[in-house]
Amino acid sequence: MRRTRPIAKKATSLSQDDEIAHLRDLDLQGLRARWKSMFRQQPPPHLPRHLLFAILAYRLQAGELGDLDPATARLLRQIATGDGTLGASRLTEEFGRRRTELKAGTILMREWNAQAYRVMVVDEGFAWNGKTYDSLSQVAFAITGTHWNGPRFFGLRDKIAPEAES
Repeated sequence: MRRTRPIAKKATSLSQDDEIAHLRDLDLQGLRARWKSMFRQQPPPHLPRHLLFAILAYRLQAGELGDLDPATARLLRQIATGDGTLGASRLTEEFGRRRTELKAGTILMREWNAQAYRVMVVDEGFAWNGKTYDSLSQVAFAITGTHWNGPRFFGLRDKIAPEAES
């Protein structure tokens, strides 16, 4: 007699796109029920259907793709609990000045004195012209012969508009 193996259960999980499409088809009561199953609490009663949908869709995407990084979440929390637009403006300026993380393999391009320069980000620093440098400022110095802020030279920091300085 031939033994049979138990049949494995077919995966019933929907893809992220399918789940969002399903949310789109739900009415207000259906979205509230989905909220309760996702967040383990009742949804705020004042939220309209379109906001319930947007929040639920965001949570699904954040669960699969990852949520905001902690620095961005902290900035948004501070803005939300802050005291007006002046505080929010100051916080966003500080956030913009934070160092940009560059991944290995990124190519930075800059034109200087009518010549194009390409610098590659590597694990050890920055590669240009067959040599590896510890910082972008060293690369900028090698290119120009003068001291530069490397991230600014390669356009990684925005210049402050003249009207914003006053």
